[in-house]
Amino acid sequence: MILKKQFDAPDWNIGEIMRYARIRGADKSYSPLIEECMKEAGSALSYRVCYTVAPLTRQGDMLTLGSIEICSVTIRKAVKDAESILLFAATVGAPFDMLIRKYSALSPSKALIMQAIGAERVESLCDAFCADMNAQLCADGQRLTPRVSPGYGDIPLEMQRQLFAVLDCPRKIGLTLDESLMMSPSKSVTAICGIVTSATKTNNSSCSRCGKTDCAYRTEE
Repeated sequence: MILKKQFDAPDWNIGEIMRYARIRGADKSYSPLIEECMKEAGSALSYRVCYTVAPLTRQGDMLTLGSIEICSVTIRKAVKDAESILLFAATVGAPFDMLIRKYSALSPSKALIMQAIGAERVESLCDAFCADMNAQLCADGQRLTPRVSPGYGDIPLEMQRQLFAVLDCPRKIGLTLDESLMMSPSKSVTAICGIVTSATKTNNSSCSRCGKTDCAYRTEE
């Protein structure tokens, strides 16, 4: 069964907006522009998620996530102790893409901040959704492992096609995928989480689990 949820706007994280815009924390010159863009972006944003819980089976190096078969070290590590998995897609909507296109033509600085806001908003939506799911799972002594997505680590980007097919993203939340695997709306995420017992120890920092240490968006430990 594919379920869907709509969320109120999550709390803003200006530090994350600055990180996605690659603005150093000590540089306050962008603060008025960030505040202006946040105010304008608010009415263009919506927060929608579709998701399903599926069984997880293992056979050698091959994982079966519901109906999806994949051989990925990254996924295998992420869902190491799980017996079931959560697949989901999240988007902040098409109107926000129009704002990005508008300022890409009119103001490069605003376009930069809008891109960063979009990244922060969809990640904050994913955080809010995972927190909501964890609150439900807690009653059964379970919780989610940190999420991973196609394109992360050795997870093939082509896995997007399978996730879209399973989640029925176009009908559920208006999220589509083109032939080059680009999502529309662009500020969208698909992800996989394991469901484990609450006592299971996992590394919650996605950056510390990633081997790409020269990433411009890597968070500090």
